[in-house]
Amino acid sequence: MKKTVAIFFGGCSGEYKVSLMSAASVIKNINKEKYSVILIGITEYGDFYLYEGRVEEIENDRWFNEKSVRKITVSVNRSDRGIILLDTGETVRIDVAFPVLHGRNGEDGRLQGLLELAGIKCAGCGMTSSAICMDKYLAHELAASKGVSVPKGYLFKKTDSFDYVEEKISDLRYPLFVKPLKAGSSLGVGKIRAIGELEAALKEAFVYDNKVLIEESVDGFEVGCAVLGSLKPIVGESDEIELENENGFFDFYEKYSLKTSKIHLPARLARCEKEKIKVFALNIYKILGCKGFARVDMFYTKDKKIVFNEVNTIPGFTSHSRYPSMLKAAGISFEETIDRLIDQAAE
Repeated sequence: MKKTVAIFFGGCSGEYKVSLMSAASVIKNINKEKYSVILIGITEYGDFYLYEGRVEEIENDRWFNEKSVRKITVSVNRSDRGIILLDTGETVRIDVAFPVLHGRNGEDGRLQGLLELAGIKCAGCGMTSSAICMDKYLAHELAASKGVSVPKGYLFKKTDSFDYVEEKISDLRYPLFVKPLKAGSSLGVGKIRAIGELEAALKEAFVYDNKVLIEESVDGFEVGCAVLGSLKPIVGESDEIELENENGFFDFYEKYSLKTSKIHLPARLARCEKEKIKVFALNIYKILGCKGFARVDMFYTKDKKIVFNEVNTIPGFTSHSRYPSMLKAAGISFEETIDRLIDQAAE
């Protein structure tokens, strides 16, 4: 019998529209002869609906209309292992949930925790590792405790005074990055070169979170690795981000436009260097308790040292996104990647 796979998309997050594009790509490429697919859309306000329309309407953000949606809730009765249609009370059983959500309320462990409570198997990282990876400061602290190099930085609350922040970061070297603690796609991230730029950067970062991480810039370039699997993870080919503007960074705009940046796949490094990066990425993946899939982002310095940046537990998932592209370069197609993720979750 076909396994019923529920693809979750949308979400109450600043990355709502990014999720729509990723999910549409997964929906188009999933093996429908092998799986019975149901679609669960989450609005920007956090309401859950069974979506029964065309995938093109998801891409165009026109999926939410009265003719195509039915309001649902996830049943917390483990014997149900599924969702409840609120208009009829009918229960729909789910074999595997496949969240294609980015950022808050989808990638941060909250949805994963709900699914674990409901006894529904879930593709990708579980609640704990998702929550840790979303918390940039906690992820760095845990990795550093295992001997991993991380940027020097400090964590601040919205209630901290500006004078306190200024005094605390006085030993950091500029330029500095000001980051919302738990936001993805570089939303709200600012790069500052002097103390006079700090107040505006803090104001922007606090729009996305009530905690902010301020850390030193790493003198190097960004590299990434795709990791797939649980017991015996596979590491895809590493890529490299080249910035034409040395004073800029790979922000939200650049991630989705590549106007002044390039992604080199494979990374323009010697084979031994790329292998070292892969080993480093897999170590981070294991330290943070990841499973299923994740993209590990790092910095490679001029003196050939690797510094941990962050882990995306649900990275961009269109067929041309970095994660699937890195696996494709290692001989694993997008369709096979989806297949493996579902099989691993079901097992």
